[in-house]
Amino acid sequence: MTNTQTTAAKAATGKTRSPEFRLADGLLRGLRQDLFHDAFAYRPLPRMATDGVITRRLPGAIREYAGWFPHTVIAGCALFALMIGMANGTGFDLITVAPVLLVLVRPVAAWWLALAVTAVTGMLGSYYSDWPWTPSAFAAYLVVMTIVAIRTGPRTAAWMWVLTLVYSLFVGTAFGGGPGYGSTSAPMLFVSALILLTVSAVHIRRDARKEVEVQLSVNAVERSRRTLLEERTTIARELHDVVAHHMSVVAIQAEAAPYRVENPPPELEKAFATIRENAVAALTELRRVLGVVRAEDYDAPDAPQPTLADLEGLLSNVREAGLTVEKAVTGAVRDLPQGVELSAYRIIQEALSNALRHAPGATAKVEVSYVLGGLGLRIVNTPPQGLVKPSPGAGHGITGMRERVSMLNGEMTARLLADGGYEVAAFIPVAAQDEDEPAGPAPAADGKAS
Repeated sequence: MTNTQTTAAKAATGKTRSPEFRLADGLLRGLRQDLFHDAFAYRPLPRMATDGVITRRLPGAIREYAGWFPHTVIAGCALFALMIGMANGTGFDLITVAPVLLVLVRPVAAWWLALAVTAVTGMLGSYYSDWPWTPSAFAAYLVVMTIVAIRTGPRTAAWMWVLTLVYSLFVGTAFGGGPGYGSTSAPMLFVSALILLTVSAVHIRRDARKEVEVQLSVNAVERSRRTLLEERTTIARELHDVVAHHMSVVAIQAEAAPYRVENPPPELEKAFATIRENAVAALTELRRVLGVVRAEDYDAPDAPQPTLADLEGLLSNVREAGLTVEKAVTGAVRDLPQGVELSAYRIIQEALSNALRHAPGATAKVEVSYVLGGLGLRIVNTPPQGLVKPSPGAGHGITGMRERVSMLNGEMTARLLADGGYEVAAFIPVAAQDEDEPAGPAPAADGKAS
């Protein structure tokens, strides 16, 4: 590429332009976008929402028409400008009503029309009134500027005020006024600046509130997703410990089995060797896949993973923390698969923790039902009797419980009761063949087998 082409390319991309030039170019682009581009576009004023604090309390028949309140206010402002024009005694002032009504459908065009009407009424009717805004033009122009600023934004409001200033300086310099004239430029600039600043502040505050609401919504989604991942990580760790222990037991028993029989046939020895090799290979793969969920600072538990047999110890701890809780067990108590026992224990633990945290002074009841085909759980607490402090993590424990139940193909409901209490109910299915088989030995004390 030649030097001439490089220079042309830089000029085309704006790299050789000074910061001042780029600033001025940006301002002119904003002016063109706000007040010239599609200035006569049809933008009817929408109806006002009727779900506000005041409007939703109105009777149905009145609330149906409450949405037209902004249109009524603008029509009233047009009538007010008309009355001022009629009181002024000049027929030219009556045309100030047109831009006020036009702002209902074409806001930017209405502002340009208001500026043109101001020039017409100022030139033709100024002998009997102030200069350059007659009383009716003054009122109409402020109304139009305010409505346009509300319907557009702070940048458009700033440009309207700047052009109003330019118009005031131009007519004051070019035409001036006679001895009996009083300039209304200063009052117009002052009052319009106050109004536009107020409208812009409301716009900025509303936009900031929307941005905060969007950010809070995004944060809530991210926090829920992070909590879900953390809960899944916890479940994966626990399952890793349980499954790895059983796989280790299978490998050890397969290795020791040939020595329990005198002169075992070669086929049996080969079969046990194959079982051991597969168990070791599965254990290695389990370490590789599930080992990634362990944080570097994760410490394996020093005790076996809890089961429903340890439920009484959990209830004792909860009672010491101040929650009155009762336990009811129905059905024939039997050993269940380790994953089911662990998940049931964790669900009860989380439900009671939620009762402690969100229902101070309440009482709780834990129901464990050994039924045909599975295990039923129901944890219910009465309404809180004390002051409930807000908790930023509210609802995340429910997510974890749902994950555990879903992992085991079960069903769960968590709902607020009519009396103000709360109920968590879950059913975890257990296959018939699993119920007939022993649950197996407890997992390793520290998970070292994994």
